[in-house]
Amino acid sequence: MENNHKVKREKVRVGRYLNEIVTITDSAGNLLHKISKPLMIEFYFRDVIQVIVGATLLAMPIMFTEEVWRLSEILPVINILAIGLVSLIFVGSFVYYNYYRDHSNFELVEFVKRVVATYIVSAIVVGLLLFLIDKAPLGVDWVVTLKRIVIISLPASMSAAIADVLK
Repeated sequence: MENNHKVKREKVRVGRYLNEIVTITDSAGNLLHKISKPLMIEFYFRDVIQVIVGATLLAMPIMFTEEVWRLSEILPVINILAIGLVSLIFVGSFVYYNYYRDHSNFELVEFVKRVVATYIVSAIVVGLLLFLIDKAPLGVDWVVTLKRIVIISLPASMSAAIADVLK
C-alpha cells in the first residue's frame, strides 16, 4: 500500500504569536489531519523574563565561590574570549536544536537575535548580581569584573536557554 499523503506547512499569526499549521491530505485531496502548533522562533518579552530567571538559577551558586573570583584574576584574556565564544556556540547549538531545526525557512535574524539576547541578558544578570555581592570592582579593576561576568555567563546562559524552552 502506497503512502501518497501530502503535507503542507504554513505560518500564520494568531494574535501576536506565530503558529505553524500542518495540513495532511491523501492523494485525492481529502483532509486527514490538521495540526496547529506554536512556533517559538520569535523572541518576546516573556522570553526575556524566562532568560533572567534561568540565568539567575546557575549564576547564584557559582558566583559565590572563591574559585571563580580567583580564576577571573589569573586567567589570560584569550582564555576568557574563548569561554565567551564557547558560551555562544553552546547557546546557539541549543537554540537551533530546540527552535529552528525542524523549520524549512530558517529564520537567521530571529536565531541570532535569540542567541545574542540570551547571552547579553545573562551577562547583565551576572554583572548585576556580582555588583550586589560586591564582587564587581568596576572602579578598581574593570578587566577582572568583565572576566568574572564572562566566566559565570557560561553556565548562566546555558541555564537561561534551558529555562526559555520551558513554556
